[in-house]
Order: sequence, then C-alpha cells, then structure tokens
Amino acid sequence: MKYFKQIALATTLVGSLTTLQAGNPQRAGSAGASELLINPWARAAGWNALNVANVRGVEATYVNIAGAAFTEKTDVGFSNTQWLVGGDISINAAGFNQAVGENGVLTANFVSFDYGDWERTTESNPEGGIGTVSPSTAIIGLGYAQKFTEAIRGGINVKLYSSTSVDMSVTTAVVDAGVQYVTGKSDEFKFGITLKNVGPEAEFSGDGQSVTLPVPQGGYAQAYDERAAAFEVPATLLIGGSYDFLFSQQRLTVAGSFQSNSFEKDIYSVGAEYSMKEMISARVGYSFFDNRVYEVETSVFTGFSAGVSFDLPLSKNNRNIIGVDYSYQATRLFDGVHSFGVTFKL
Repeated sequence: MKYFKQIALATTLVGSLTTLQAGNPQRAGSAGASELLINPWARAAGWNALNVANVRGVEATYVNIAGAAFTEKTDVGFSNTQWLVGGDISINAAGFNQAVGENGVLTANFVSFDYGDWERTTESNPEGGIGTVSPSTAIIGLGYAQKFTEAIRGGINVKLYSSTSVDMSVTTAVVDAGVQYVTGKSDEFKFGITLKNVGPEAEFSGDGQSVTLPVPQGGYAQAYDERAAAFEVPATLLIGGSYDFLFSQQRLTVAGSFQSNSFEKDIYSVGAEYSMKEMISARVGYSFFDNRVYEVETSVFTGFSAGVSFDLPLSKNNRNIIGVDYSYQATRLFDGVHSFGVTFKL
C-alpha cells in the first residue's frame, strides 16, 4: 500500500506540470516542432515505443526518462533512421547515460534531422534555378533520473529544439517528466507514465520575414517585416504497463500503452517481446488510432512494427555488452521506416 501511495503521488506530480486538453485530430497539421514526436531509437521503434513501463538505457530519453535510472554505470548509444524511405530523410541520434552517486543518473542526448537538398523557389523564380535549400533540425536534451525506492524511479528531461531553413529559424525548450513502478517477486510487473513536450508557444523569425513593397502614393519601395504566427508544441501523455513471463533462460514480455495527443488522434498500442538468455530478442507491436470522432486518416503509419536485437557480452562477467538493433515500421505511403542502432553498456 505504501508503494501505491508513492506512485500515485508521483503520477499526480507529473500530471500537474500542465493541463492537457483532449486532442483534436482535425488540427493535426497545425502544431509545430512535430519532430519531437519521432522516435529515433531502433530498439524502441520495434514495438512502436510502447514500452513506457519497461524501457531501459539511452532510448529512455525519448520513451520515458524514468527508465534511465536503471543505468548501472555507463550506457552509450547511436542510431540511424531512414525515415519514410523514398523521401530522402535521415535521422541520427546519440545518447549517453552516466550513473552518479548511489541512485542518480545523468543523461545527454542529441538528435539531428537531415531532409536532403531541395531546389529553391521564390515568387519571382517559381521554376527554381537559384540554388538549393537544406533545412535542418536538431534536438539536444539533458536529463536526470533517480531511483527513489526499490519500486519507484522518476526523471526529468529538458530538450532544446532548433530548426532552420533559408533565412528563418526557431528555437524553443520543452520538458519531459516520467515515473516507473515495478513490483512482483522478480519485478515482473511494471507500470509507467510520462508527460512529454511541455513548453511555451514558439514562432519562426529571421530575414525571411522581410518583404519589400511599394509605398502607396510614395513612389518608392520600403522593407516590411511580416508577422509569423506562433505555434504550439505537440504535448503528449503516455501511460503503459508490461508483464514478464519468465521461463528457463527465456522471457516473454507483453506490453500495452495509451497515448493522448494534443494535436492528433489518441493511440492505443499493444506488443510483445521474446528474449532468449537476454542475448537475442525479437519484438512486434501494433497501434490502433482512435477514429471514433474523426475517421479520416491522419497518419502515414499502418500501426505495425517489428524489430530484433542482439546483445553480446564483451567481458567474462557479462557486465560490458554491445547491442545491435534493427526495426521496421510499416507505412501506407513510401517504403516504411528502417532503423539501425548500436548500444554499449560499459
């Protein structure tokens, strides 16, 4: 009972960071900084990042920062995602978790988006021929996670979002916070909740907003600055649970999550992961989009995902491990999303 009171208090604290209103799927395209919703980590992508309750390692900085508190010493990870294959978009991510003190873990993470080169066009040059445009986006995060009791862990992650294009840029900060609760003889039952991307409105600025127009009855032209409309960041609330079925040197984990989106349809996800000796793991996930209010499709994803991981020991005591991950997410358009990752436990 004591632990349930603690997890209830922690959940209340996470929820009190902001007041989330029900999402409006008809506004799916009106939010900004949508890159904050993209999972860059291959292992979590294998089951649609539904592992809110049992995520561990560097990928916890995206899924649920509380999971980083399970880092024993040092975790390092790298991942590359070919986003919507055929669209020439790639995502690179790097993460670093370092245990500090008896119960704390510091995290640092970096995600960059490469959209390729686009031909530049303007009102006076609609056919192009004046060079190319190379927009880019980066997300830099610093976080801290801690084990409060043997059953409860929590964390907070502050992310700096920056996006640039020709003569225009935007920078803003958002916050993630989350908790995890584990119980059972072998910690087989897990529960997690996280609130992500909580931040103020932001807007683009730069020389790209300057336009030169003739002054009425003046006989000359003058530069004017257009006003950029502010946009909201896509806040989300995720709640999930998982249960481990433990056999001789084998594990089957079933998990589920609910994701409430401020600008999209709510999402229900279920999945499973099978592991043999914690060395070979395979996972699959499926997400259902809440179409009760708005039946029009607003996502390119079909809901299906799958992935596989290999964790190989680098030392005799199995404390140093290298992990290799691959995942695939199916889409209605393009040729899906492919992610590759490498992690090190040192």
